[in-house]
Amino acid sequence: MTACLIIVCGLPGSGKTTHSRRLAAQRRGVRLCPDEWMSALDVNLWDSAMRDRVEGLQWSLAQDMLRAGVTVVIEWGTWSRAERDTLRSGARALGASVELVYLDVPVYELWRRIQARDHEDPPITRADLDAWSRVFERPDEAEARLYDA
Repeated sequence: MTACLIIVCGLPGSGKTTHSRRLAAQRRGVRLCPDEWMSALDVNLWDSAMRDRVEGLQWSLAQDMLRAGVTVVIEWGTWSRAERDTLRSGARALGASVELVYLDVPVYELWRRIQARDHEDPPITRADLDAWSRVFERPDEAEARLYDA
């Protein structure tokens, strides 16, 4: 069994959870989603300090699984190039292959999906989404070439 880290990148509403679940099932991997852990712990999804702690725990677990040859699907959004670079280099240091799945969805469609699912508490506003879209660092072709096919 060859270890593989799959980084699923995108804004809220882009389909990360749906896509990640499908990938984990197809590749017989383990999916790590901080929103689910935080909800299970009854923690506010917008608590950034707790999110950092949960993602730190998930990354530690992911590294153990990669060492064991498991496919790991990280569903964090990974909005910054630096965050994706850290994950990629960390997984490669363990001998794992690394794939990037970028879900590029127009903001108007993200907003439609977020309104339809209506499950965030507190709710995401259109202003939040517009602001996040401006700070999100979209992977470009040069970055995409750094990943395995």
